[in-house]
Amino acid sequence: MPTYREAAVVLRTHKLGEADRIVTLLTRGRGKVRAVAKGVRRTRSKFGARLEPGMVVDVQCYEGRNLDTITQADGLAAYGEAIARDYPSFTAASVMLETCEQLTEEGQPALQHFRLLAGGLSALASGEHEARLVLDSYLVRALAIGGWRASFHDCARCGMEGPHRAFHVPSGGSVCPSCRPPGSSAPAPETLDLLGALFSGDWVVADASQRRHRSEASGLVAAYLQWHLERGVRSLRHVERIH
Repeated sequence: MPTYREAAVVLRTHKLGEADRIVTLLTRGRGKVRAVAKGVRRTRSKFGARLEPGMVVDVQCYEGRNLDTITQADGLAAYGEAIARDYPSFTAASVMLETCEQLTEEGQPALQHFRLLAGGLSALASGEHEARLVLDSYLVRALAIGGWRASFHDCARCGMEGPHRAFHVPSGGSVCPSCRPPGSSAPAPETLDLLGALFSGDWVVADASQRRHRSEASGLVAAYLQWHLERGVRSLRHVERIH
């Protein structure tokens, strides 16, 4: 059977039989892949610990009819230990992995998603920025890659130059007074500035933001995420308990 080797992020695992696991991977070149890791639940497994959610690995697999099979796994980035030690980082990583799984399709190349997710996990492990800021930055960018880019400045409906005070999730973000639908929220200008900074990667602005604006921004990001993902993100509720 054809074999291949890929850099990958482990998105999820679940048990198969007595000793095996099915591992969902986001690979650099092949997109999302589901593969069997045989015997990894045995204590003598050579690479079981490398195939935990959030690990960045170099995997070798051979193709199967329904599921591929992992024959080798080498660690590329050991983010897992640093993330697991910090509860906010752990829950943020869980949301990132679940969101990425929903935004990607099996067998469809997803290089942008791979790079964004690996970078987000690296940022969480470094502890340089608050975990929720890293998460919100990841989410607004991941949704943009998925085709749901939010506007935090110009009007999402007519394109009128902003900034605008109103924000309407179903419309795609900021809306001008003429386009503002009933039920739009009116976040603080600083909150929209923070969201724009998180999207563009302006960490000087993001790190200097105040707690109340971070909390408001997180609420808007969560609402935007839940609106566009039909199944929602179950792990997000654990992050919300931090505040």
